Amino acid sequence: MTATPILELRGIDKTFGPVQVLHDVAFSVHAGEVTALVGDNGAGKSTLVKCIGGIHPIDAGEYLFDGKPATVHSPRDAASLGIEIVYQDLALCDNLDIVQNMFLGREKRSGLVLDDATMEEMAVSTLAGLSVRTVKSVRQKVASLSGGQRQTVAIAKAVLWNSRLVVLDEPTAALGVAQTAQVLELVRRLADNGLAVVLISHNMNDVFAVSDRIAALYLGRMAAQVRTSDVTHAQVVELITSGRSGDLGLAHTTGAAS
Repeated sequence: MTATPILELRGIDKTFGPVQVLHDVAFSVHAGEVTALVGDNGAGKSTLVKCIGGIHPIDAGEYLFDGKPATVHSPRDAASLGIEIVYQDLALCDNLDIVQNMFLGREKRSGLVLDDATMEEMAVSTLAGLSVRTVKSVRQKVASLSGGQRQTVAIAKAVLWNSRLVVLDEPTAALGVAQTAQVLELVRRLADNGLAVVLISHNMNDVFAVSDRIAALYLGRMAAQVRTSDVTHAQVVELITSGRSGDLGLAHTTGAAS
C-alpha cells in the first residue's frame, strides 16, 4: 500500500435543489486495498459514487487522484483516470457473448473490420489473470450465464481497460452462497493485484470478509473511515444506524441531513 491515496476526496458537498445530500464528505482509497463503503438507504452512497464517476458534478470540495487535483465532469473523464464503476444492474447485453460485452463501445479494429482474434485473446487473458475458472468459453452468450458469472464478466470488463480504481455496487446482492464466495474471492484478488477497490455492500459478513478499511456514511456525512481490523461488527452497525459508536463517529452536535 502506498502512503498517498489513489483517490482522495475532501470536503465534498452535493445538493439537489433544496436538499443537501452530501455534507463535507472526506473519503480516501488506497491501491492494493478493498475499502467498503457502507451506510443505510439514503445515506448518500450512490450520490458519492456518482460524484466519483463523473455522473454528478461536485458542488464544493477537492477531488484528488494520485495526490494531484483532478477535474471529473463526465464518466469519460473518470475512465481516463482509470476509474471504472460496476453498477448493480451490470449493464450487460444478454444477446451478446462475453467478448462482445467486454469490448462493447470500445471494440478493437483491424482496418475497417473488427479484430475478433485480438479481442478474444485479451478477454481470455484478463479472465485468466483474475484466475476465473467458472466461465467455460468467452464465446458464451451472457444470457446463458449465472448471476455469479455475470458479475465476474462485469468486473473483468472493468479491469480490462488498465483501470486503477474499481467501484463495485452491491456485487453479491442477488447471489447464492457459492456464487457470493466466488465473487468475493475475485474482489480480494483485484486488490491483491494492486488495484484500489471500493465495495458498496449492505452485507456485513461480506464487508468483514474482504475489506481492509470501512467508510461509514450517515445521513450524507462520513461518520468514520477506519481499518476493518480496528472495529467490530456491532460498532459498524452503530455507525450506520446512528452515526456514532462510543468515541467513534460524528459529534453529538452534528445535525441530521435532509
